[in-house]
Amino acid sequence: MKKPRVFLVSTAHPATDPRIVFKQCPTLADRYDVFCALPRADPTVCPNARFIRLPYFRRVIWRVLLTSPLVLWHGIRLRPALIHIYVPELLPVAFVCRLFGTRVIYEVQENLHRKLHIRTLNRGAVLELAFRWFDRLASRYLYLIFTEHGYLSTYTRLRKPHVVIYNYPLLSFLDPFRQPYRPDPHQPSFLLIGLLSPERAFDTLIEALKRVAIRYPRLEAHLFGKQASPSTYIEQFVSLSAIRSNVKLYGYTDQRQALLKAAGATAGLALLKPVGDYPESYPTKLFEYMALGLPVITSDFPLYREVVERHNCGLCVSAEEPAAIAGALLYLTEHPTLAKAMGERGRRAVEACYSWATESAKLFNFYELVLQKERS
Repeated sequence: MKKPRVFLVSTAHPATDPRIVFKQCPTLADRYDVFCALPRADPTVCPNARFIRLPYFRRVIWRVLLTSPLVLWHGIRLRPALIHIYVPELLPVAFVCRLFGTRVIYEVQENLHRKLHIRTLNRGAVLELAFRWFDRLASRYLYLIFTEHGYLSTYTRLRKPHVVIYNYPLLSFLDPFRQPYRPDPHQPSFLLIGLLSPERAFDTLIEALKRVAIRYPRLEAHLFGKQASPSTYIEQFVSLSAIRSNVKLYGYTDQRQALLKAAGATAGLALLKPVGDYPESYPTKLFEYMALGLPVITSDFPLYREVVERHNCGLCVSAEEPAAIAGALLYLTEHPTLAKAMGERGRRAVEACYSWATESAKLFNFYELVLQKERS
């Protein structure tokens, strides 16, 4: 029996986006004929899906004017039964494809209604007006996937079926990078994978590391992620002679390369300040560190505490207080037996409660629901 064709597309996500490329594409390929269009797509990352390479532009206006027409052409050419989009700038394309009988799923990965005011790029009155208008239309006419249940406090007038599918870890992807917990007691190592910005506590983390380096001058901090702020902002911290040799900035990196630094790490860091939608959104890396058997240091939001304190798998601190962050870094460094036990409990928690296995089943069920409505 011929598999229904589905088309996953984003004009902004990287070619190795973990959720799209390593979780959703392989999952869906078991039942569907999967095409995936991404900027600079790499056809080798998922052999069971067919990738379409799109150009990449940082500014959303060029993505709308130059990339969106290309996406529309592919959407008409492929004639998929379902198109799954990940960014609001593709909503106009989605509505055109809908005229051709294609079902559309719009995946909301961040609550922009609460984050537009902190953006430094791709913002402005016209863009904000367009986003709010198309987003309102999407709430009425499209099938929606949310990556966090907290977004439902904003999206309250949904007319089509919707589902929350968390970005929990795919254990088979992470397990090759999992190593026995053996940090160097004289050279603690800390791992951070995520956007580097003041909202994500880059400034307070650097100040905390500076304090820890007084006691552990050989410490290492491996920071993987795109710099969301100008380099001048970054350099005013990492150029400090006291810790310049300790802080390694890698920029955005394929997750498979970044995870190599989990071996020997003392803890995984997922620190966010109380701005935008952060207090209502799980940091994906929190669960990935847990899956790797690392104790975690994360923000003291109630949502995060419910996970970390329930499973006793790390420490929650204020991301706005360098002294509190430094205290957590030192505690895990100087209590390796307790830290190891935290990591083991975190791993067991992921296996029992927070793995992609449950979310992939929800994804299948939602796809079937949408396609059944098409056939009915």
